[in-house]
Formats: sequence, C-alpha cells, structure tokens
Amino acid sequence: MKGSAEMEYRSTLDSSKSNVCHQVKDMGDIDFIIHALETDQIRKYFDRKWYPECLYLLAMVDYLSRENSLLLCREYDDIRMNRLAEPLFPLSVVMADAVMKNSRWKAESIRDAIPEFMRFNIVEGDVRNVF
Repeated sequence: MKGSAEMEYRSTLDSSKSNVCHQVKDMGDIDFIIHALETDQIRKYFDRKWYPECLYLLAMVDYLSRENSLLLCREYDDIRMNRLAEPLFPLSVVMADAVMKNSRWKAESIRDAIPEFMRFNIVEGDVRNVF
C-alpha cells in the first residue's frame, strides 16, 4: 500500500448479493435493517460508484421495510431516483437462457421479481432461499 490509503476489495456482484441474503437470514429482518442504516453502507457504496451493490442493498432494506410494515428511511430518497441502465439478472437465469438459446427464464424472472428490486432494474425473486 502506498501512503495511508486502504486498498478496496470488490467481490463479484453474485457474491455480494449472496452475502446480503445470508446476513438477512442470520440477523433477521429488523436487525438487518438497523445494521444497514447504522453503518450507512448504502451511501458508502453510492459514493464509491458501486451502483449495483448500492441499489441491491437499498432494495433489500426497502423490501424488508415493506414486509415488516415499516416506513422507508427517507435518507436515501436521492439514491432511489436512480436505476441500472440494463436489467441485472441472477447469473443462473442468464446461464439457463444461454443454454436454452431463448429468453424464457429472463421473462419469467421479470414476471416474478420483487417490486423493490425491479424499481432499480434488478431482477430478484427470492431473497430468503439461502443455504
């Protein structure tokens, strides 16, 4: 390392998404929301320009807030005005369509996607099915 700057490590997006889902499972919805808001990780990702990670985490917080009848944290309203330019599909969906040489899985994934994720052009249908 040069100087006092820390090296930033950015894991793959699929790994990042998996980590978020596992945290939700391990911590529970409310504790996860509290942790995400207290650490301000959403803003940190946004400031780094790590938009997929930022929007995925914000979508998760918004989704869990709705599921638990909580008000949205207004601190991130400026970020909520953004969305990814292209739809972000799970790797398994992309691979299935590539193998089958069609877009059936993408179409089904969009149909079944969680609205809070689709708002940011992220196609996510099941955040609770983690092992």
